[in-house]
Amino acid sequence: MQQERQNNLMKRMAVYCLVFVATAMSAILYYSANKIIVVADVAQDEVVQESAGSGDGTGGEGSAENTIVADKNHILIDRDSQNTKFFCIPLPEDVKAEEVIIENHYMDRELWVNITHKNPHEHEMFYETNGVYGNCESVTEGHFDVEKERMCLRFDLTGVYEYHSIFEDNTLYVEFMTPKEVYDKIIVIDPAYGLQEDGVLSNGVSAKDITLEVAKAVKAKLDDTDIKVYYTRMDDSNPTAENRVELAAATKADLLIRIEVSGDANTKLYGTEAVYNSRFFIPGFGSVELADLLEREVVTAISGKANGLLEAGEEDAVICNATVPAAAIKVGYLTNGQEFILLQREDYIQRIAEGIYQTVMKAYEE
Repeated sequence: MQQERQNNLMKRMAVYCLVFVATAMSAILYYSANKIIVVADVAQDEVVQESAGSGDGTGGEGSAENTIVADKNHILIDRDSQNTKFFCIPLPEDVKAEEVIIENHYMDRELWVNITHKNPHEHEMFYETNGVYGNCESVTEGHFDVEKERMCLRFDLTGVYEYHSIFEDNTLYVEFMTPKEVYDKIIVIDPAYGLQEDGVLSNGVSAKDITLEVAKAVKAKLDDTDIKVYYTRMDDSNPTAENRVELAAATKADLLIRIEVSGDANTKLYGTEAVYNSRFFIPGFGSVELADLLEREVVTAISGKANGLLEAGEEDAVICNATVPAAAIKVGYLTNGQEFILLQREDYIQRIAEGIYQTVMKAYEE
């Protein structure tokens, strides 16, 4: 009898446990599906551009068709409600979390919230009457734009920020943070030239395309590390020298590496050089040490010729004005017949990228 009571008790306990687990899982699933959801986000270097830059040399995104008129489609910002650490963006009731993608356009100091919908014009009235609120200190203004099957909310920011975001009760909550609050290691990669600035142009091949291909190859290698990398451009745009320098300063980058291509009327010249900032002295591992390491690693990777280090001149505005360890690697002479061929080969680009990758890895060992 005693044994039978114990067996019944154990059965009841097993049933209670199963019910509890099922209830808990249901609650978790419901909470995840209906309350707090992490929204997909991408950095500017991951954004697939639909068109080339604006052509004004400022690193703008898109053509005139995508340009927002400053006095149109403004989003109301309620700056009186500061009782939260979050920047709060209300979304229309029929918007689901999977229809929202946040883009961090750090070069433009903008945060984009893209909402996909079969008829996005239905949402225009929503933002004519519903504004954003909460902690708006990092936001200067907002506006929205509708194109095809997308509504884009664009917010101008006071600087370069990272963020955490959640989607709850049809509100997107964004917490802004400085890059150094999120990442221990930060660098900036600067592919030179862009837009109408081709750099060296030889037989229809432009330096701006080569530097971009090298940067993309470097990105593929550094994406698998714990280093946060900001890129001044990853398309055919051309940020100003000032904007490129400001990115390194705003992110408090540990170092800046610029990628350039050489050219000369003397077609016999070939090899690599590294340019360093001799005006801004940094104790320990500074610009000259970075330039020396950069040249050695790239030359080793491509089995090339080292032409030595060069002090930055007036024309090297990015390197001259950087306030972090900064150096430019000139990866070869496009005007030299042999290097002209090499600089168009995918395997050669990969070897240059490997040299830059090894530079970054070893710089953090210094």
